[in-house]
Amino acid sequence: MKVLTWNINGIRATKVPLRDLFDRLDADIICLQETKITRDQLDEPSAIVEGYNAYFSFSKVRSGYSGVATFVKDSTTPVKAEEGLAGNTASNDDTQIGCYGDHCGFTSEELNVLDREGRTMITQHRILTANGELEMLTVINVYCPRAEPDNEDRLMYKLNFYRLLQLRAETLLQHSHVIIVGDVNTSHKRIDHCDPDPSQEFDSNPGRLWLSQFLAGDVCESSPKSPAEDVVRQNRDDTSAAKFVDTFRYFHPTQRDSFTCWRTTSGARATNYGTRIDYIFADRRLATTAFTDCVIRPDIEGSDHCPVSATLNVACLPSGRCPKLCTKYMPEFAGRQQKLMTFFAKKDVKDAVYEGNGVDDGSSLPSSGEGHAFGSSQGSSDPDVPVITSALSDTSDADKRCLSTIAVKRKAPPSRDCRRPAKQGNLLNFFRRPDNLEVADNHDVINDVDSHSTSSVNVDDAEQHSDCQQPVADTPLQQDCRSAAPMWKTLLSGPPAAPPCRGHKEPCVLRTVKKDGPNKGRQFWVCARPEGHRTNRAARCEHFEWIPKKR
Repeated sequence: MKVLTWNINGIRATKVPLRDLFDRLDADIICLQETKITRDQLDEPSAIVEGYNAYFSFSKVRSGYSGVATFVKDSTTPVKAEEGLAGNTASNDDTQIGCYGDHCGFTSEELNVLDREGRTMITQHRILTANGELEMLTVINVYCPRAEPDNEDRLMYKLNFYRLLQLRAETLLQHSHVIIVGDVNTSHKRIDHCDPDPSQEFDSNPGRLWLSQFLAGDVCESSPKSPAEDVVRQNRDDTSAAKFVDTFRYFHPTQRDSFTCWRTTSGARATNYGTRIDYIFADRRLATTAFTDCVIRPDIEGSDHCPVSATLNVACLPSGRCPKLCTKYMPEFAGRQQKLMTFFAKKDVKDAVYEGNGVDDGSSLPSSGEGHAFGSSQGSSDPDVPVITSALSDTSDADKRCLSTIAVKRKAPPSRDCRRPAKQGNLLNFFRRPDNLEVADNHDVINDVDSHSTSSVNVDDAEQHSDCQQPVADTPLQQDCRSAAPMWKTLLSGPPAAPPCRGHKEPCVLRTVKKDGPNKGRQFWVCARPEGHRTNRAARCEHFEWIPKKR
């Protein structure tokens, strides 16, 4: 069985159908983060994918923000599915997973807020291990919050989310195996960062401190130095070892330059200047007995992240029915699939009139460029009139009025010999010399005569006729335009020429400051090459040059 995680950075931004994309990803359980859609924006191609059943969690605070989705092959259909970590969104039925733990360390408001951004989807599966044992497996698809170091409120939100995730995962571990996949938004070790800070601040980052105590083998013993670090330790049980394993580092402990996220705006993916913030965590026993490998897939493009995939030596026993949270049970998608017999059922005359002429209950009409409601595109619609008349005789008065309105509003197709209206003229035509127009007209006449003549074209006569035309002096308007051209070139000179960068002597690119501050809106020159490590000669050099402010 294969499990895959990928921050897709917008599920509607994919350039290929999801079925084709999933075939390339080649996984049984596909966990996507940052879908960036709300419930009302979910369309059928995203919700219903052939061969898969889907489970979405949407952000309830912002549109086009956050969101996760888990797509499961029909051969791996889960037994249960649940949204969120705290259990506030769970329904009281047999598909509720449960195992929430003790929430005494959280307020009710904190629990509600932590689940409102659509960051977690949990599915539970029945698996058969290599030893033939039937066990349960819980997969937690998570998109952890991102927080700037100077934003204390958001940092506390992120750490509380970590605490709640750990509480739920360790409680679930009492009854099943647990896999946590997703974008954790923290690079753990220096080996997981392209350019780590040489100071101790890198290791003392609160997110890294949480990862160190959460994952086996890296329990940090130093005392907390800030309130944020103290929050990380509130959920730690010092009497027991860490219960989860970073499966990629379990199989590749010393592999460098293994990143999963890059800044696409700076072209950093081309130089592999990124971080590893996407993980597949598993409980210790499952990681050591069932996992066979965990790999990063940089060959899959389409996002600023790349997928991470893991393979398990287990067999999944699919459920006979999808959990109620599946998208195919949503009212807007339920009952869309028709049976094959409906295509062979006999329809009444009224339905034939509506469907045969492309009319949807009379509520919408095709535009003039979409074809006809009644009639042929080759000419008059008279041959269709008897069919309509016979159909109207069997319909109700309301249907007659509807079809009559449609027939009146439809425009008659244009005749074949009717000339089309001329296209919009070019502004330059008003400044051309009149003799050019006369010559063009004369040539049109000559060409028209030649097309109906059986003799060959007399090229000498046409050239002689053209030579007879005398040059005409410029009009005052044309003279004014020529004199005004240099002035406009001075006023609209455009941006200055790009200076060469100091490192490569190549033309720079122009950038604009978008971050809030005193320099917001200012422009500057930088090296055009992609961002990379300072020791990489193929990467961007340190050239930086402000454009002078306008006085």
